[in-house]
Amino acid sequence: MDKPALFEKKFATLKGMIKGSRQMVVLTGAGISTLSGIPDFRSAKGVYTKKWNEISVERLLSIGYFEQHPEVFYAWAKEYWYRLDTFEPNVVHRALALLEQKGYIRGVFTQNIDMLHKKAGSKKCYELHGSAEHHHCTMCNAYYPYEQMKAIVLKDEVPRCRECNAVIKPDIVFYGENLDRNLLSIAYEMFSHADLVLVLGSSLLVQPAANLPSYALQNSAPLVIVNAQKTSYDSSATLLFSDLQQLGEALELYAQGLEARKVLL
Repeated sequence: MDKPALFEKKFATLKGMIKGSRQMVVLTGAGISTLSGIPDFRSAKGVYTKKWNEISVERLLSIGYFEQHPEVFYAWAKEYWYRLDTFEPNVVHRALALLEQKGYIRGVFTQNIDMLHKKAGSKKCYELHGSAEHHHCTMCNAYYPYEQMKAIVLKDEVPRCRECNAVIKPDIVFYGENLDRNLLSIAYEMFSHADLVLVLGSSLLVQPAANLPSYALQNSAPLVIVNAQKTSYDSSATLLFSDLQQLGEALELYAQGLEARKVLL
């Protein structure tokens, strides 16, 4: 956490940047969800540091393993992905939703699958790695909502399609799968034309999302990074903050006092 005097100085600069921006874009990662109590993946105590029944989490989340052992994946996911609806948005989610509502954010791109941005009220939210909110049959593509799948998974059953009996998969990008091309195109366009980029709670390690800030930097847009650990983009950042809670609280208060913009360009 920054000392109060240093934080206020940096935050004053950020406020001016937000006020003058017309194309602000935000990228969020697992770090913001830890404020809601959801474990992250890559920190020293993250999900990836622990094996589940002697199986690495990265293996559990690979598409090949899911196709061969959906029952193992769902046994693991029961305690992780199918409890996500019990968590609530935190001050950072609320601040971003408020900034969007008042016309200061063009888009929020998240690497998170936890549905908290939408729960907080964000409408211009792009879920780069998918969302636990939606599921589809792996054979006939029939759609199934989260609540329906949760009820099945919590009974220790593998969700199967009512139409063809094939396994149902959450609409989350597993290892070995590509991100949605249309979604990436939107991201490339927005970051390329951004005049301010906020990176909140992302280690900027997972590609291709980690490369998005580079498009803004090519356009000479200021980059603001708020993350507990260092990132490979720190040297290119205009501002660096280390404490999301500290920034989120200040940002929410600031957003509450902003006048709404009539049009977001």
